[in-house]
Amino acid sequence: MVVTGASSGIGAATARLFRSQGWDVVGVARRTDRLKVLADETGSSVFTADLTNQDDVDALRRHLEETGPIHALVNNAGGALGLDSVEKSLVEDWVRMFDINVIATKRVIEALLPLLREGAAESGHADILNVTSIAGHTAYVGGGGYNAAKFAEHALTEVLRLELNGEPIRVIEVAPGMVATEEFSLVRFGGDQARAEAVYADVPDPLTAEDIAETIVAALERPRHVDLDLIVIKPVAQAAPYRFHKGALVVRDDS
Repeated sequence: MVVTGASSGIGAATARLFRSQGWDVVGVARRTDRLKVLADETGSSVFTADLTNQDDVDALRRHLEETGPIHALVNNAGGALGLDSVEKSLVEDWVRMFDINVIATKRVIEALLPLLREGAAESGHADILNVTSIAGHTAYVGGGGYNAAKFAEHALTEVLRLELNGEPIRVIEVAPGMVATEEFSLVRFGGDQARAEAVYADVPDPLTAEDIAETIVAALERPRHVDLDLIVIKPVAQAAPYRFHKGALVVRDDS
């Protein structure tokens, strides 16, 4: 089992939960110090790699070839930058978002699919699970670059499922809505802590990284003939990327 973006948030929570369920996990991320914490805490194997760098992805493949076949890949690495309009947002931010959300996902799948096929031949099936976003299904003001990247990652996932049809390899997409993690909004807003915290202020019970991890584990632990193609998961307070309730949830009195 390989989990990318494993140094924090959804990736770290996913690696922890799979380990607690008895899976062998290789956590992959850029930050060695964070990966060391994960390894010390869970016993996971870890590998430091920038997935936007082909040399690092090739090194990851060589490392995994030494340990045998892979039975599951969770492509979780990704992120958003900025909330500016299409007109005013930075091209550099768009390039970075496409690189980490789309191109890196393609790089990793291309590199590791042969090892997944070995795993499928050994055990009867293998899994590729891509963590996208509801931003890849519904556009919203200020989401231009992130919407475009996540729509592309969603399309990549759909095409991959078509291309692998006939092989015992499930292709699953988990598209989370509002998830309150320690870094997503902080990175999006360039380290502006107040602006990041304001995203979740007064929203009752936004999702946690652990909520998404539980969904990922549940999807991969379904019987091998069951493919949960697309799982959209949002907090009850969120109806769409651009519409969420603030304050307590209450039953309407229409009398």
